[in-house]
Parts: sequence; structure tokens; C-alpha cells
Amino acid sequence: MPKLILAALALIAAMPLAAETTAANAINSGARYATDAYPGFDDVKESTQPEKKTPKWLSFITGPKMDDSAAQFSYCRGLLAEGSYSKAARELDALVREWPVSREAPEAQLLLAETLETKEKDYEEAFSEWRYLVDFYSVQCDYSAAVDALYRVATILRIEGKTIMFFRFKNTADVRRAFEACVLRAPGAAWAPQAMLTIAELREEELHWTEAIKVYENLRNLHRGTPEAKEALVREAAARMKVLEEMGYNRERMRDTVGFLEQAEGASDGGDREAISGMLAEARALVDDEAFAAAKFYDSRIRTKRSAVNAYEMYLANYPQGRHAEEARMRLEELKKGDAQ
Repeated sequence: MPKLILAALALIAAMPLAAETTAANAINSGARYATDAYPGFDDVKESTQPEKKTPKWLSFITGPKMDDSAAQFSYCRGLLAEGSYSKAARELDALVREWPVSREAPEAQLLLAETLETKEKDYEEAFSEWRYLVDFYSVQCDYSAAVDALYRVATILRIEGKTIMFFRFKNTADVRRAFEACVLRAPGAAWAPQAMLTIAELREEELHWTEAIKVYENLRNLHRGTPEAKEALVREAAARMKVLEEMGYNRERMRDTVGFLEQAEGASDGGDREAISGMLAEARALVDDEAFAAAKFYDSRIRTKRSAVNAYEMYLANYPQGRHAEEARMRLEELKKGDAQ
């Protein structure tokens, strides 16, 4: 019984704080829980359940050249010293595959990732190997340095693109997933807000406006008060306007957008507020246009005069200062005088 009373008192004490927090952060909709996923990220199994390395097929040819992990690691270091980087990378990988729980395996994996990044300049493979180090040797490595390297290579991938037959191609989806992998592995890193901003930008490059909005909103929720969250607010506003343009002007979506922009305007300042105010004016105009179009729908030969009068009166009641208000008043006056054609 005492435990129940204490729990009840704790709940009552927390209620004002919860209400205050909700009011202060109305624009940051949704509570966060430890089990939450990241909305707007791809649900790629490889991101959370990477495949563990095993000896390759025909391992008597592709496997390690030495008989034990210590000798193999020494052999690899010799290859690196003489500048045989490509061969060293193959042999380091073979060591990890053959002796994954050996004392040398974590350092071999680290050297493999470093060699591919700094010597071979193979950034796609380097990213995969840094991620493998983080996923399978998180305790044995400097985790913070490893995830920083992961993010560093992801930023290079965004610039470099994908190489196929000596040609470079932009590969937005793969690069975006690389940044997503970074955030999933280090959500508290100093670079996490910027990484999420980049993910949302890449979503926009794919023309996936709704997914971009989810990432922007999540960024604002998780990293409130950061410069990235401030930038995300403006970009989310622009993305929401793009959704109106791309997906049609249905009434509910327009009103939701207006509501968001009103809150965003109040939460921004300076040039950001000016930009959002412009979007808000545009969104309100779209709502006005849609409402007037709906009123005119009832003003036709196949509809009764009374239905048209009611429609125009409703429009004027909701939008007395709307940009079609004067036209609506004139037509309403004609209808009431009985001069409708």
C-alpha cells in the first residue's frame, strides 16, 4: 500500500512539469522512447544485423598465407611497410576471416579499414570495414574514434560518388544509408545532428518529401536547441510546402500545413521567420483558393440558388478578408437579388 501511495504522489508531482513541457514544445510533436526507431530511415536489415565474416570459398587459395594469426599479422605488417597495400588488405581480411576471435583480429580489422581509406582510397570498402570494426569489435577498439572514422568516410562518399568501370555516378540512396548507419551506431555523437540533416537533404534529392519531413521532425525532437534543429525547422517548412505542390491541395493537408507553419513562425526569428512567413502566406492563399473553389462548385445551373447562397455565406464567414471575398460578396448579392443567370 505505501508503494502505491508513493507512486501516486510521484505521478501527481510530475503532471505540471509534463504539461509545461508539452506547452513549451508544441511544435515538437511526439514523445521519445528508448525503443523508438528513426522515422524516415530505411529499414535495411544490414544496418542492424550485419553479416559476420567467414573464410571465403576455396580458402586454400584465398585464405591466409601463414599458419597462425600472429605470424599472419606480422606478414601483413611487412606488406604494409613495403607499400603492397592491396595485397596487405587482402591478407588482413583473410586473418579476420580465419581467426576472428584471435588477439590480432581487432587490430587487423582496424589496419584493414585504415589501409582501404588512406592508401587505397576505396571509400566504399573502407566504410564497410570501419562499420565491421564497430559492429564486431566494439569492445576491443576505440569505439569513439571508429564511429568518427565511419562518419568521416560517409562524408567523403557523398562527395566522391560511386565508381563503376572507372566512371563516377551519384548514388544518393547508398550514401544516405551510410549516414543512417552512422547515426544508428552513435546517436549521441557531436556530428549526429549534422548527419541527420544530411540524411533529410538526401531524401529531398530522391524527391521523397514525406520521408524528409520525418527526419527533420525527428532531428528537432532529438537535438533541440542546436543550429541543425533550427535549420531543420525551415527546411521542414519548405518540404511541407513541396508536399502540397506534389501531392495535391486537399483541404486537410493544407490546414495541417498552415497549422505547422503558424507554430514554426512563432518559434523562429530573423531571416528564418521571414522565410516561413512567406510560406505561411502562400499556404493560407491555397486554403482560401480551395474554399472559394468549393463555394463556386454550388453556383451552377444544376444546383439550387439556395445551395450557392449558403456556400458563399460559409466562405465569407470563414474568410471575410480572403482574396476572393469581394468576388464572393458581389456574387452573393446578385443571387439574393434574384439576378443569377
